[in-house]
Amino acid sequence: MSDQGESIRFWQTAPLAGVELLSARYIEQRFAPHVHDGFVIGMIMAGAQRYRYRGAEHLAGSGTLVLINPDELHTGHKGTEDGWLYRAFYPDTAQIVSLLDELELSTSNLPAFGATLYRDADLVNGFAQLHRLLESPATALQQQTLWREMMLLLLQRHAAVPVPGRAGKEHRAVLLGKELLHAQLAAPPSLEELAAAVNLSPFHFARVFRRATGMPPHSWLMQQRIAQARALLQHGCLPVEVATQLGFADQSHLSRQFKQAYGVGPAAYRSARQFPSDNAVPL
Repeated sequence: MSDQGESIRFWQTAPLAGVELLSARYIEQRFAPHVHDGFVIGMIMAGAQRYRYRGAEHLAGSGTLVLINPDELHTGHKGTEDGWLYRAFYPDTAQIVSLLDELELSTSNLPAFGATLYRDADLVNGFAQLHRLLESPATALQQQTLWREMMLLLLQRHAAVPVPGRAGKEHRAVLLGKELLHAQLAAPPSLEELAAAVNLSPFHFARVFRRATGMPPHSWLMQQRIAQARALLQHGCLPVEVATQLGFADQSHLSRQFKQAYGVGPAAYRSARQFPSDNAVPL
C-alpha cells in the first residue's frame, strides 16, 4: 500500500437507485459498535481489517469478501499497521426486495448470509470490477446488468437463494430488445427501460437475451457499435467523429474496443481503407 493518508468517498449512481457505494482507505479509524439498516457487501482490496461480529473476532485480509446482514452489531479497525483499502456496496432493503421480486421469490423474509468472511475470488473480482464500472462512464445498461448478475451469484452461493429455472426463449422480446438497442446506439436504454418495453422483469429479460444471443445486452450493443464504427470509418469519418456519434466515452475507448475486435486501431483501419497497401487489414 502507498503512504497516502486516509480517504473516504461515499456516492450513489442513478442507474442503481438504493445502493450506496464506498471507496476508502482507513488507517487509524476505529468504528464503534454499530448496525446498518441494509446489507453490507465489502471487499478488502489491500491491507487488513479486524472486526467483531456475532460475538467473534475476525481478520479480513486482502482479497476477502466481508458480508454483514442488516441490523447486526459489528465494529471495525485496522488489522495491519498500514490499515486497509476497502470498497463496499450498501444496498437498502427495498433494492433487495426488488431483486427477489424480479426472481419471483418470496419477499416476506429477506435472505441472510450464513457467515461473514469469505475467500471467494470470483465474487471479489466481480464486485470490484462492478464497483470501478460504477465510477466510469459505462452505460446504465451494463451497470444494471452486471449488478444483477453479481447479486444473483452472491445470493445463490452464500444466502441459500435458489437457482432460477432455465430461461425461456421469448423470441419477440429479444427481437424487440435488439431493435430498441440498434435504434439508440449512442444513448441506449437502461436494462430496466428495455425490460419494461418488452414487459419482462430486468432479470428475466437479461437471462432470455443471453440465452438467445450468447451474451448480455451490453455486449451485444458494443458489437453493434463496433460494426457501425467500421462502416463509418470505411466512408472516411475520423475516429473522433465516430466515437462521438456512437456514444463511446472518448476516442481512446473506441480505439480499445475496435482493436479488440479487429486487431488494428480505427485510425490505422481508416488509413488502410483509404490508401490500400500490402498491410493486412481485416475487411
